[in-house]
Amino acid sequence: MATSVLDLSDAEREELERRLRLRTGRAEDARRARMILAIDRGDSYTEIAGALACNRNYISRWKERFLEDRLAGLYSRNLGRAVSDKTPKLAATILAWTLKRKPRDGSTHWSTRRLAKELSVNHMMVARVWARAGVQPHRLEHYQVSNDPDFEKKAADIIGLYLQPPEHAAVFCVDEKTAIQALDRTDPVLPLSPGRAERHGFEYYRHGTLSLYAALNTSTGKVVGKTVSRHTSVEFVAFLTQILAHQPRRREIHVIADNLSAHKTARVDEFLEQNRNVHIHFTPTYSSWLNQVELWFAKVERDVIAHGVFTSVSDLKRKLMRYIRKYNTAPKTVKWKYFDPRRRITPESAVTVH
Repeated sequence: MATSVLDLSDAEREELERRLRLRTGRAEDARRARMILAIDRGDSYTEIAGALACNRNYISRWKERFLEDRLAGLYSRNLGRAVSDKTPKLAATILAWTLKRKPRDGSTHWSTRRLAKELSVNHMMVARVWARAGVQPHRLEHYQVSNDPDFEKKAADIIGLYLQPPEHAAVFCVDEKTAIQALDRTDPVLPLSPGRAERHGFEYYRHGTLSLYAALNTSTGKVVGKTVSRHTSVEFVAFLTQILAHQPRRREIHVIADNLSAHKTARVDEFLEQNRNVHIHFTPTYSSWLNQVELWFAKVERDVIAHGVFTSVSDLKRKLMRYIRKYNTAPKTVKWKYFDPRRRITPESAVTVH
């Protein structure tokens, strides 16, 4: 029977041999297992170093760890970096420079390397401080402040329609996506392939434009759509008539719309006078985010328009209407939530519709 230099037990030998057979394990774990088995066979350090491409110090270090802790001693130990007393102060300095100062070279914002050079620190130190503080100087977001003096009243009215709609009534979010271009590419489209995005030629031919009216039913998620060549008051009234055609005769209809001039003409007033069951609720100025149909328009832009190639305006119309019909087979409602840290608008105070 062969002698065991390291006095390996059957279980230890089986585990070391298992690590050698693993195809998905770490290469370093297999290397250490092979080294321990070689030592146990009585191979010299010179033989092991030549077979495993390592030095004698490596062999001696891991042998000692194995003798001390057995199999548990073969796992790597990362002692980490010693905590520096300067770290909190330096982090505060980095944040202060990031938030309150501008680069001297005329740049609009700091990069990790630019600020690291200014403070004579490593750029990864800057990156770690930014990550912990949630600071992202390279990002930029835009916003629009509503100047509507009745913002809260109008917003509460619309949010009330979303969260507590009137019984037996239908709520529609209505808007038009204007000037959709029927763009045709002069060069062939190169399809998507592994490692390469779909590519469109830079040159294009514009066949024309059209506008898309859409009405999103907030309770079902279904969309009523209509394409027109122009978005006028006449077309808006015609679209409202189309919405009514899909609803029971005397059902109350609440329409949420923006403040476009075509929505507030005498022709619209005449339509509302003739159809007393239809009520239009206008969003506050610069507050299109309150209209749920804008979310659906963003989906249409991503799914149909952005990558689309259209041979004519009729082709664009056909593809948009086909998309709407397919979408309505499995519609999804918007899970509406409103977050306001001051809680100035709540569902309890929002319902102004009876």
